[in-house]
Amino acid sequence: MTSVFSTATRYAPRGMVCTVDHLATAAGVEVLAGGGNAVDAAIAAHAVLAVTAPHLCGLGGDLFALVHDGSGGAPAALDASGRAGSGADPERLRAEGRTSMPFTGDIRSVPIPGCVDGVLALHARYATRELADLVAPAVRLAEDGFPASPIMVRPAARLEGVEGAGDLLAATHAGAVVRRPGVARTLRGIAADGRAAFYGGEFGAGLLALGAAAARDGVRPEYDAADLARHQAQWVTPVAARAWGHTLWSTPPVSQGYLLPFAAEIADGLDLPDDADDPLWAHLLVEAARAAGHDRLDVLHEDATPPLDSAAERRAGIDPERRSPRFDPPQRDGDTTYLCAVDGDGLAVSLIQSNAAGFGSLLFEPSTGINLQNRGVGFNLRPGHPAEYGPGRRPPHTLTPALVTRPDGSLRAVVGSMGGDSQPQLLLQIVARLLAGGATAGEAIGAPRWRLDSGDTGFDTWENAVRVEVEHGSPWVAGLRERGHDVVEAAAGVGFGHAHLVDVTDEGVRAGAADPRAVIGAASGV
Repeated sequence: MTSVFSTATRYAPRGMVCTVDHLATAAGVEVLAGGGNAVDAAIAAHAVLAVTAPHLCGLGGDLFALVHDGSGGAPAALDASGRAGSGADPERLRAEGRTSMPFTGDIRSVPIPGCVDGVLALHARYATRELADLVAPAVRLAEDGFPASPIMVRPAARLEGVEGAGDLLAATHAGAVVRRPGVARTLRGIAADGRAAFYGGEFGAGLLALGAAAARDGVRPEYDAADLARHQAQWVTPVAARAWGHTLWSTPPVSQGYLLPFAAEIADGLDLPDDADDPLWAHLLVEAARAAGHDRLDVLHEDATPPLDSAAERRAGIDPERRSPRFDPPQRDGDTTYLCAVDGDGLAVSLIQSNAAGFGSLLFEPSTGINLQNRGVGFNLRPGHPAEYGPGRRPPHTLTPALVTRPDGSLRAVVGSMGGDSQPQLLLQIVARLLAGGATAGEAIGAPRWRLDSGDTGFDTWENAVRVEVEHGSPWVAGLRERGHDVVEAAAGVGFGHAHLVDVTDEGVRAGAADPRAVIGAASGV
């Protein structure tokens, strides 16, 4: 099996945490070692990431999660994605000549962040430790300082002159000490007073002020106090499909999570080669991903129930020898972080949280220094479309947490990745290697990847007929081109996600792997 990265599988008897930052992993493992459960550990790890990884996630973004409680039933699914404010006005954007949402620098692409409501919902339902204790490691890092990671330095250079981003300008080199007192203050407030300290406190006041400042010529501000008072998190019914002798679970619309189990169900009925180095393996998975997602922009919105036809119907359109034009997107006029935790009692959480693109909108709430997501880019400006930008609406979301169960309902794996529109495609490959190919966690994570790509923002894949981008060193380039794919070879690790995986072996051992593409990621257990 070709490996782009040498990735160790870490084994632990009782619990495992995998994140993009070893500091966050350490915080989660410390909670497990002290008797906390997997959700306690995930909350602690997430709080650290909200401090140390603002280029990936933070309190100004959204959150999705799956929780398996060890009972053998369906996992619980949490959608903590934010809504557009009551002042959202698509006509104003169209009058400005726009055909798509602004990508950065515009408050209209900033839905109300759902992350904090999501954390509080997880804590209320599953946690066994006080929130103040769980966020304490993150508060210490924010107040005393943390070393800037190598993957934070280059993005931070973009923040020169951005109001509210001054704390992060200290990240001039890897290891430079960065302090974020506003985030520490916010975390303490949330732990003491819940959502009122965030949405009704310093951050909320700043967000209202930003919305008001952007409103000119009598235009209604983007948000009002009632918008912030509305809870952004809700427990929803997960989506699922059978593939390779297991059940794959993800979050329902407004998330694009349905694409992973749907594509896996399609692929499971194909004659997938045993050898993942065979270009036919990549071709069939590429076609399964295209078959599942080619109409995503038309069918994905917050009230959707995709897919609209069966896996068998879409599978029938796949040719093992040629790329099918049937799955080209209809013609029309991020960054993220994932973490997972499994404890010794079978409780497991698959959690993904994001600003969307890097630092998100490149807008910061200036008092706290919390950067704001640009998840509003998921909206469109086509009049009458169910995903049209509008008051109180949730935009279609790329976030795709995943969880795998055995036929008896017991936990097999939790897995997820950053990667914008590519997330279901990256996870499809990892899950296929794990379930169909018998790969270890480290082998599945370290192996080469492909992704469908439009060559632009990473959030517009399905706007155009997509090309296949593959990591340098993969064995598939010639075979994919022979089958009619437009193939681009890219530097290994760049744009192919930061995936993390915990696999529960037949013996009950936790086998974890953190993606080396994240440079400082870590899988560790107790």
